[in-house]
Amino acid sequence: MQPLFSANAQPKPVVSIEGVPTSGTLSYRPVLIGERIAMLEIRMARGARSQGHAHTHESLLYVMSGSLRTTVGDETRVLRQGEACRHPENMVHSVEALEDSVFLEVKAPPPGLEGTLGVA
Repeated sequence: MQPLFSANAQPKPVVSIEGVPTSGTLSYRPVLIGERIAMLEIRMARGARSQGHAHTHESLLYVMSGSLRTTVGDETRVLRQGEACRHPENMVHSVEALEDSVFLEVKAPPPGLEGTLGVA
């Protein structure tokens, strides 16, 4: 059984996503992992970037602070605090921090995080 409440997990540096190298300073912290969903806190320093990649799960991204440029498929938007986007299953997307940023990412179904997010 998965935990019912969050634990104070330490952030882990990310060097790739789905095998595609990232650039800049990027880390994730699992907030809570459920049976069919996962919530992560992602921190990106200004200029950090995830190159185009796709997942076999769906993701929702909610900006808590900072601003991000994200491309989902052929559409690019700048997201600021309080805004969100969706990364559909198997759709190529990328994210770039325009300033130091923190966002929540919800993934369903929860992927194997160590395989999806290459940690340093």
